[in-house]
Amino acid sequence: MMPTHLLYLHGFRSSPQSVKARLMAQHMAAQHPDIHWWCPQLPPSPREAMDMLLAGVKDWPRASMAVVGSSLGGFYATYVAEQMGCRAALLNPAVDPARDLAKYIGEQSSWHDADERFFFKPEFIQELRDLTLTGLSQPDRYFALIAKGDEVLDWREMTGRYAGAPIELLEGGDHAISDFEAHLPSVLSFLGLN
Repeated sequence: MMPTHLLYLHGFRSSPQSVKARLMAQHMAAQHPDIHWWCPQLPPSPREAMDMLLAGVKDWPRASMAVVGSSLGGFYATYVAEQMGCRAALLNPAVDPARDLAKYIGEQSSWHDADERFFFKPEFIQELRDLTLTGLSQPDRYFALIAKGDEVLDWREMTGRYAGAPIELLEGGDHAISDFEAHLPSVLSFLGLN
């Protein structure tokens, strides 16, 4: 079933201006202008981010909504998909951000605008722990695009986390999936958007 609503979640220190988010937005505008597209700027607080997301999608039709998430956005997308019972496509998804982001406590800048700064607070680590799920209720509702060359996250951890889900494992690549345009058809196909 083709989705009627699509949510895109960017990663840590990222924004709706990321290359992947813009590519998806351009494709949706050109090929699927009738589909409701939402790609919000996520607040630094994981609890605030999730409250905003779940409030934003609460009236979306569960059977025809989907979510795409990159890195930390993939972690959030998994939580949203489990709450809503919808499909999710994950791009180098974070598996244990509470562990991985502990070293980023303090002032941070955005990747896309160095002047845009935010403070990553110590309590955000517990907020991430609170969003950590133990398993997937239906692995076949997930698709993971994972690069072995990811310099930030371990591809073995990612493939283990999404065991049982369709996975496209890229030889090489990087955390940003710099050649995302080449893999966009796989993501769209899983979502029923080709």
